[in-house]
Amino acid sequence: MSTTPDAAQKAAGSELESEFEHSPVPQSHRKSLLTVSSVWFGFPMILTNAVPGGLVVAMLGFWPGVAAILVANLIMFVYVSLLSHRAGSTGKSFALQATETFGSKGYAFASGLLATVVVGWFAFNTGATGASLNAAFGWNETLVAALAGVAFIGITYLGIKALSWLGAVAAPLFIVAAATAMILAAQEHDFSALTSFQGAGGMTFGVAVTSIMATFADSGTMTADFTRWSRNGKEAVIATATAFPFASLVAQLSGAVLVAAGAIANPTSAGGDFTPILTGPGNPVLQILVLVFVVINLGSVCTHCLYNGALGWSHLTRSTMRKLTLILGVVGVIVALVGAWHYFVNWLAFLGVLVPPLGAVLIADQIILARKNAGRPERTFRGTAFIAWGIGAAAAVVVHFAAPFLSDAVVGLVVGLLAYLALETRSRSVATA
Repeated sequence: MSTTPDAAQKAAGSELESEFEHSPVPQSHRKSLLTVSSVWFGFPMILTNAVPGGLVVAMLGFWPGVAAILVANLIMFVYVSLLSHRAGSTGKSFALQATETFGSKGYAFASGLLATVVVGWFAFNTGATGASLNAAFGWNETLVAALAGVAFIGITYLGIKALSWLGAVAAPLFIVAAATAMILAAQEHDFSALTSFQGAGGMTFGVAVTSIMATFADSGTMTADFTRWSRNGKEAVIATATAFPFASLVAQLSGAVLVAAGAIANPTSAGGDFTPILTGPGNPVLQILVLVFVVINLGSVCTHCLYNGALGWSHLTRSTMRKLTLILGVVGVIVALVGAWHYFVNWLAFLGVLVPPLGAVLIADQIILARKNAGRPERTFRGTAFIAWGIGAAAAVVVHFAAPFLSDAVVGLVVGLLAYLALETRSRSVATA
């Protein structure tokens, strides 16, 4: 006798609803626009998004840096919105989307890669929580990271509702913290001259665009894990817009403004990290704000990334999101505690460059070619999808090393999309010849 996930959880005395790891979210379980928006806008309005915003301004100067931020967010809005519209229309997670395009067996490569990368980001930000509070208060970095990691795992375990609750708190808290930092900075720095700020150089406009995009390339591509809960495609796009460009711009421009005003020490390395401004005065109220801000802000990143990873791996292993949350969460916390997170951030960012071509293939296959694909038989492995992904990723790598004046993320995205359309056109013409 089989039972549904909801029934099984109720029988066990749990009120937690199913996360629909292996099937589309039915209309009866879809969430309101406010709930889904809370999940998304609470994700990019974070300190770790203020850092790259400040970094590109520190290197390029104010107006070129702001232009790079705006261009990157516009691209992210279009990119993530297209994937979100598909998710809201079908209720399918990223893993289920990838199954359609890469095949019932082939999807494991695409889904497995992204689900692993986001767990890496979970470990990184859990370690960063310990490091940030150690720098602010001198607390034991390892102990803080361990306690924070356990809390982040617990929140993720509760599911999509908990992410919306956390997002609803994290975003307003960021605005309070950033506004406070600006008020304090204005007492010692001249904000009237920030638009004339000249950067230190050493970064091209293309690299700046990539730096902004790479921060959320992974979870942005996996947006379906969040927006599949939307009642329809239109609401999924609206929810996405609260993240890109709105929440993302708030975070990045906060860092950009503070750097241009000269309020952040060593901005070419620290970027837009404004926590030292808050801890500087030694005010007990500000110290409490920093504590709550760091834990909730980085907790928002950690829980969203762990949710993405757990959902992806639960489908790969035919298990449940909550079981994988515990397993992957423990692994991520261990990585954070041993300090390994210090060493792989550059690799995570580089892998992020290889992700947009994958999303481009999904867009080409499931949106541009949607009508032509109607009634297409299921395959275990779809070679054209992998070849196009490979071509797009190769183009991104070439640009990364040989043409840094271009954005490798954008080039990879465009080349991957065009390659897939060309390969599919040729494949279909051969089949009908």
